[in-house]
Amino acid sequence: MKTSTTNVSRGTSGDGSEHSSEVIPGAGPVPRPGERPTLRLRESGPEEPPRYAPEWLELREGADAAARSIDLLDPLRIRLANQPAGSGSSGGIVVHDLGCGTGSMGRWLAPRLDGAQHWVLHDRDPYLLHFAAVASPRVAADGSHVTVETRRGDVARLTADVLAGASLVTASALLDVLTRDEVETLATVCVDAGCPALLTLSVAGRVEVTPSDPLDAEIADAFNAHQRQAGLLGPDAITVTCETFADRGATVKVHPSAWHLGPGEAALTAQWLRGWVGAAVEQRPELRERAESYLRDRLAACAAGELHVVVQHNDLLALVRPKDGAS
Repeated sequence: MKTSTTNVSRGTSGDGSEHSSEVIPGAGPVPRPGERPTLRLRESGPEEPPRYAPEWLELREGADAAARSIDLLDPLRIRLANQPAGSGSSGGIVVHDLGCGTGSMGRWLAPRLDGAQHWVLHDRDPYLLHFAAVASPRVAADGSHVTVETRRGDVARLTADVLAGASLVTASALLDVLTRDEVETLATVCVDAGCPALLTLSVAGRVEVTPSDPLDAEIADAFNAHQRQAGLLGPDAITVTCETFADRGATVKVHPSAWHLGPGEAALTAQWLRGWVGAAVEQRPELRERAESYLRDRLAACAAGELHVVVQHNDLLALVRPKDGAS
C-alpha cells in the first residue's frame, strides 16, 4: 500500500514526547502536481527528489516479505522449469522486475528459485536502481549465480520487444497505482511475449484495526476513494488485472498476502497510520477534526504496543501461454 504525504497533525507519542505527523517524503500515493505515481519515465533534472523514498521502502520490506504468498511459488517453479532458458548473461531464467524500487522483490524471490537467474530491474529513479543493483542477491536457492542489470523505464511504454527472452515479469505494490489502460498494456505485452507474471501486494481495500474505533470504516472508505483518483485502480486492481489476463487466455491464480502489524512493527504501523489517515482527509476534508483526534489516539496506542493492524493485499500469478505453445 502507498501511504499519503499529507500532514494531519502534530501531537505527542504514548510516552509524552513530541512526534511529527509527516510521513516519509515520497511514500505516495499523493502525486506532485501533474504527476501520477506510476513508472512513467520523465527526463528531469538531478534536483528532483526520488518519487518513493528508500526509507519508506526499507521500512516496509520486512512486512512485505512476510506477507507475500508462497503458495504461488510451486506453480511458478513448474512453469519456469518447462520453458526454454532465457537469453540473459546468466544463461538461465530472465526476470524483469517492474518498478523495482530498492529491489525487495528480487531479494525475496531470487533465493527461492533454483537455477541461474538474470534480473532486469526497471524503475524511473536512477538512485533506487543503483540501490537495488548493489543490494541484489547473487546466489539462487541451489547455489547458482544471480546476475543483474538496470534500466530506466515506463510501464506504459512496455512492449513485447522489451521482454524478448524474458522468463518472468514481476512487480510489487504496483497494480493499484496503474490505470486500466496500463494494466491492459502490461497483460497484452506479457501474453505477446509468452511471459508469466507474478504481481504481488496489491491493496484489497480492507483494513482491520484492533481495538476497533467507530471512525475506522469512514477512514477506510475515504482512503479507498482517494486511491481511485485520476483513474487509478486502487483496490479494484486485482479484479481488473485478473479479468484482463484471463480475457487474453492466461490462467490466473490469486492468494491473499496481508500485512499483520503488531508491537514488533510499530515504526511501520505509525508511518502507515499517518499516510492512511492523511489520504482519507485529503479525500474528505470534513473528516479533519475527527481524524486528528483519531490519529493521536491510534499513534499513542501504537507506541504503547496496544495496536494491531491487518492490511489486506493480494498476490497474483498469471500463467500465460508460452510462445512455443508448450505447457
